[in-house]
Amino acid sequence: MNPLNSKFKRRGFMGVVGGSCAVISTVAFGQHQKQPSDGGRPSMPPGGRGASTKKKKAAEGKINQLTTDVLVVGGGMAGVFAAVKAHDRGAKVLLVDKGAVGKSGQTPFARGIFRFDEKDGMAKAEYLKKTAEAAEYMNNPIYTELVLDQSATVVDELESWGFFKEATYAKAMNHPLKERNIPVIERCMLTHLLEEGGRVAGAAGLFIDQNESIAIHAKSVILCTGASGFKPTGWQIGSLTSDGDAMAYRIGAEITGKEWVDGHGMTNFGLEGLPKTTGSNTEEIRGMLGVEQNIAVEKSGPSSGGMMGPPPRGRGGSGGDRRGPPPGGDKMAGGHGGGPGGPPGGGSGGGKGGPGGGHGGPPMGTSGGGVSAGMSQHKAEGLFPQDDKCSSNIPGLYGAGDALGSMQTGGIYTQVGGSLAGSAAQGALAGKTAAEYAKGSTLAKVTEAALTQVNADIYAPYLRDSGFSSQWVTQTLQGVMIPNFILYVKSEERLQAALTYIEYLRDHQVPLLKADDLHELRLCHETANMVLNAEMKLRASLMRKESRGSHYREDYPERNDNDWLCWIKIRQAANGNMELLKHSIKAG
Repeated sequence: MNPLNSKFKRRGFMGVVGGSCAVISTVAFGQHQKQPSDGGRPSMPPGGRGASTKKKKAAEGKINQLTTDVLVVGGGMAGVFAAVKAHDRGAKVLLVDKGAVGKSGQTPFARGIFRFDEKDGMAKAEYLKKTAEAAEYMNNPIYTELVLDQSATVVDELESWGFFKEATYAKAMNHPLKERNIPVIERCMLTHLLEEGGRVAGAAGLFIDQNESIAIHAKSVILCTGASGFKPTGWQIGSLTSDGDAMAYRIGAEITGKEWVDGHGMTNFGLEGLPKTTGSNTEEIRGMLGVEQNIAVEKSGPSSGGMMGPPPRGRGGSGGDRRGPPPGGDKMAGGHGGGPGGPPGGGSGGGKGGPGGGHGGPPMGTSGGGVSAGMSQHKAEGLFPQDDKCSSNIPGLYGAGDALGSMQTGGIYTQVGGSLAGSAAQGALAGKTAAEYAKGSTLAKVTEAALTQVNADIYAPYLRDSGFSSQWVTQTLQGVMIPNFILYVKSEERLQAALTYIEYLRDHQVPLLKADDLHELRLCHETANMVLNAEMKLRASLMRKESRGSHYREDYPERNDNDWLCWIKIRQAANGNMELLKHSIKAG
């Protein structure tokens, strides 16, 4: 049920401990949790008394219904590879993007793509060992190995599409879709995942430019919806809306990685340049954008501009973000203090497929060297993979790219260009897996009554004659979440204070969001998703009582393998409560 049109219980923590997973109970934070006076969330009317005839017709009008074998949500690197490989396995495929293929989200800002080749001088076993060390053993070696095995293949395929010939990606990424006649729907926001009989049955949402909704009945769904970071102001993208995580969470999917944060700087040069490949012979395997980067602002203040996010880097900085001590401080206990692989300063030259960075400059793929390493803590959050095939815990639902919490390099960034290569490799794998699943499945069509309820949820803010604007709620949300002393330099009292604000937005303002047009209607759904994402991030950050990777708790500054060599999973229980669970990682 969408929170924009429902009365639903307050999310809390279930006090259950059993098996290999420990559920954190309400008791752990009981002294901080404010209980609603009526025992639940405020009642929310389905619409306003003064809604216009035009609006009512839109809400009660046509629901476009389509069927497909595999629905791919998102048209970035992962989404395109997922659609192509699912089609090539014989599935009927439909790709839906909220914007446009190759143009939306973070896709246009990525420039480096990693291509691994043992001939470049590093054996796969050594690469895996160094990645685990740099990631402080938070990485999932299954997905680390996937990018090593498949990066050359996906880079070669991208080259055949013309990917390395233009600075913009739309032409190259549309090429294989048009070549295969894979249908694409653009400017369509999917807001709900449909389920039937305990498995995914498709998705529903709204067209951004016309007063019609859409329901897509599918045997399997692949979420390629990108990352979910709250970003400091200054980047091209102020924040990410976390649509995929929100849709999946609301049907019971497990989400992971919400304690890890984006530590990239706030300046991005070189968008006019062509994408390039990076190789293991020229790039260090090192922990970037981690604990020490996060506390630099606390130790020395912002390096320029007074921005309250992680310190920006300009053109002439050193190569990448080092895991060394903060300015004027000692190395963090439990941290490595430096990259485990490669000499200081990076190298010159490049991997196969394109040139690398110049002598003495930042490694290719960092914002200091003219191309962007990326805009999120890549592959660290999203759907929790249940196996080595990008599967979620919901049958038929898969994730790929930054929408899959694959922990390819743990809660930190270790390989310039690795994220784009990982997105392509995971997209290809998820496409093949979803196509095979669809072959053995029948279409579970959702009832008309269920679709009518979903449609009411979608249009609820549009029919409301009074309420809160999404822009106001979003600005309040960002004011709480973006300051460096909330998600970058964390402490229990500040996290809990921020959570109090977010709970208020969740309980009293999200249910009363109001839209005057279709653009604002989309914003209302995005705002609801961002509020949910904020709650997940704060609760996960409160739960992990240690410092590791990009997660820094000043009240728990040590790395603690005894208690926290684990991933944190989040899910919604049947009663609407939010559960946080530990998932143990095998040592070594």
